[in-house]
Amino acid sequence: MYLNKAIVIGNLTRDPEVKALPGGSKVCSFSIATNRVWKDKSGVKQESVDYHNIVVFGRQAETSGQYLKKGSSALVEGRMQTRSWDAADGQKKYRTELVADRVQFGNRPAGGNGGGRVAPAKDMGTNPAEKDTPPADTIDYPEEEINPDDIPF
Repeated sequence: MYLNKAIVIGNLTRDPEVKALPGGSKVCSFSIATNRVWKDKSGVKQESVDYHNIVVFGRQAETSGQYLKKGSSALVEGRMQTRSWDAADGQKKYRTELVADRVQFGNRPAGGNGGGRVAPAKDMGTNPAEKDTPPADTIDYPEEEINPDDIPF
């Protein structure tokens, strides 16, 4: 049994490029950066960044090109593929890409307005009740300690 499956969650390093194939279907390409943080043997924090080339076909290519922008976060699920070609200087070139089956858009970057939509501005100083309300993308964790024996499953 063989499996070629990749899932990448990260931020776009450039705006997506959408092109039309000779048959009329769309292809979108962009790259995503992922970060990895660890501590080395001496306990010093280390960080590494990897860049992933992404290719999307069909209707998802159109929507990816429309809604994703540089800095946007996205989850991409698909398969890894390496293609090769002969360059003009005679050398053989290789490129490894993640061919997407599914692209899920993440939160928009701060200050961005994906797709040309502008969210209405809120004046946080007018209503005191709004100051205590956390942003929609945060999780309110319970303050009391949870006993695992109380969980019914």
